[in-house]
Amino acid sequence: MGSVVHFEIPADDVSRAEDFYRQAFGWEVSAMPDMGYTILSTTKTDDQGMPTAPGAINGGMMRRAEPLTGPIITISVDDIDRALEQVESLGGSTVQGRQEVGDMGYAAYFKDTEGNTMGMWQNA
Repeated sequence: MGSVVHFEIPADDVSRAEDFYRQAFGWEVSAMPDMGYTILSTTKTDDQGMPTAPGAINGGMMRRAEPLTGPIITISVDDIDRALEQVESLGGSTVQGRQEVGDMGYAAYFKDTEGNTMGMWQNA
């Protein structure tokens, strides 16, 4: 719990941004049009899609829309609802509560005490 496990990059023109990151850094880009999301692979993965290099993470990209307008770092938690309660008790706030992401797990977004929007991930 508490590890950085993912990142997200909002984009005004997702196609343009996909091309940019593919060409600038050699990232593998896999669009998921039915989800309005693009998977960004920054490093090699295993059969389950997990990075094989220690400490490496992969990410995603979506169309920029309020309230997710800047890059987001996503942190792994055991229980999103409990983690959001903890964030709020420490002066942070919930931006978007627990949302199911297919059969993979749950995501939520919060603001820290400095106004930064961050993400949370709970495996299914």
